[in-house]
Amino acid sequence: MMEALTGGSSPGLCSYGTLLTCFPILTWLPRYKLTWLKMDLIAGLTVGLTAVPQGLAYAAVAGLPVQYGLYSGFMGGFIYCIFGTSKDITLGPTAIMSLLVSSYIGGDPVFAVVLTLLCGVIQAGMALLRLGFLLDFISYPVIKGFTCAAAVTIGFGQVKNILGLKDIPQSFFPQVYYTFQRIPEARIGDVVLGLCCLLFLIMLTVMKNSLSSEEETSRLVRAARGLVWSLATIRNALVVIAATAVAYSVEVTGNHFFSLTGKTATGLPPFKAPPLSETIANDTVITFSEIAKDLGGGLAVIPLMGVLESIAIAKAFGSKNNYRINANQELFAIGLTNIVGSFVSAYPVTGSFGRTAVNSQSGVCTPAGGVVTSVIVLLSLAFLMPLFYYIPKASLAAVIICAVSPMMDYRVPVQLWRVKKLDLLPFLVTFLMSFWEVQYGIVGGVVVSVFMLLYIMARPKVKVSDHSIVILELDSGLNFPMTEHLSRLVYTHALQASPARCLVLDCSHVSCIDYTVVHELAELLQQFELKGLSLVFAGLKPSVLKVLLMADLPAFRHTDSVDEALQLLTGRSHCD
Repeated sequence: MMEALTGGSSPGLCSYGTLLTCFPILTWLPRYKLTWLKMDLIAGLTVGLTAVPQGLAYAAVAGLPVQYGLYSGFMGGFIYCIFGTSKDITLGPTAIMSLLVSSYIGGDPVFAVVLTLLCGVIQAGMALLRLGFLLDFISYPVIKGFTCAAAVTIGFGQVKNILGLKDIPQSFFPQVYYTFQRIPEARIGDVVLGLCCLLFLIMLTVMKNSLSSEEETSRLVRAARGLVWSLATIRNALVVIAATAVAYSVEVTGNHFFSLTGKTATGLPPFKAPPLSETIANDTVITFSEIAKDLGGGLAVIPLMGVLESIAIAKAFGSKNNYRINANQELFAIGLTNIVGSFVSAYPVTGSFGRTAVNSQSGVCTPAGGVVTSVIVLLSLAFLMPLFYYIPKASLAAVIICAVSPMMDYRVPVQLWRVKKLDLLPFLVTFLMSFWEVQYGIVGGVVVSVFMLLYIMARPKVKVSDHSIVILELDSGLNFPMTEHLSRLVYTHALQASPARCLVLDCSHVSCIDYTVVHELAELLQQFELKGLSLVFAGLKPSVLKVLLMADLPAFRHTDSVDEALQLLTGRSHCD
């Protein structure tokens, strides 16, 4: 089994260590075993049978022809095999990424390809500049608020296909209104087929989840359990194949009971430079700069969310399977996948949690499993595209609804309420605003989280012990946002108290300080000196003490502990 993919090297092999970091494939390929090949083939084939129907379905979510889901589904396996640091993760189109893309491209494939190129450049640039830390500003409540809202938006967006309705608006609230208003226009064939597909998918999912993990000695029981697991794992492919067979049988008789995917492009996509302009009606040319301007906030939201989703998945499975990933290398692998993907008409991709889980459960040993998956997608493009004409839209809608339903985690708000109620605020802001516009939900949640963080910095907890000498115990760094707060506490409890008292600042928990605070401390020391009082610093860390000594503060006194400070001040009569 592949171990730590990010490998190391001795000091004498610095260049080789750098090579291993840049090309993680070198850490496992020289040790590749025949048994690994067997497991990678099985896992890659299993994921491939999941990736093909999901790719077709997610392209519809993105508002693109179904072949674009497969165009986006194969390049990640080849690129990630060389540059990725997780053995489990699979890159490709996902429900969340498809939803984000749909809100910026307006169903235009050219805009989608340009967006892919620019996302890749931004992500690769972030990796080279080591800007992965920016993802730390997107908190867990924001992520869960967005994913829950996305699950509702994507799931409900497929109801129109289950009902066989057309010309329903894309915006969530008008979509809800017109879907319910036009229920009487629903096509019976689509409704029956869609519900049957949903029922079958749910049944297999429940059967898979109910499988016992206990060891069973009976060969028959093990074989039955393996059969159920296999069928449940490729359930999406089974549903699409069965529904397509039914639809084809009906169509050849001259009946049209179902809404079909329709004509698709045949064959593999040409490998060519991504289009940097587009000619529309009346020979009007939309330039690259105009396309980039129209994409607007998508050039910030989509690269960040793509990286966030992929790295979170990679870390989760790395922890589960006992190996570590390199976040910046993951960022580079995703960026390069999108850059190269734009040459084959892909739209932006990221890591897929569902397919990664299938990959891991299938026993994949190395990223080579992704190559097998990519080959399956390529074979589908090469030979099966004419058959995709007969895929019922209701079956793809059922696949999407079942894929996104686990994202709607009802336990999250309950946990947030129980653990820290204030964290419900960014969750709810993100969740509710995402129904208006997805990007507004993310931005709104991040803004609320940042304001909460800034408030904590500006108003940290300060423990006040007020006896004959006031002790202020600080529990965080001394940064400029808290300057006024600290000054107010000092004036309230010491300088303006009746009578005025000496003060001990317990800085044992303070690890940093900036110039704004130093300047304010200098003024406070002067005020204490004018009143004939003392301000003593206790428990200063060496780094903080160095800054204060360099500032040459007037009447600066410090001790190693609060007790020493109290002993120093107790002998001064004006402090009593």
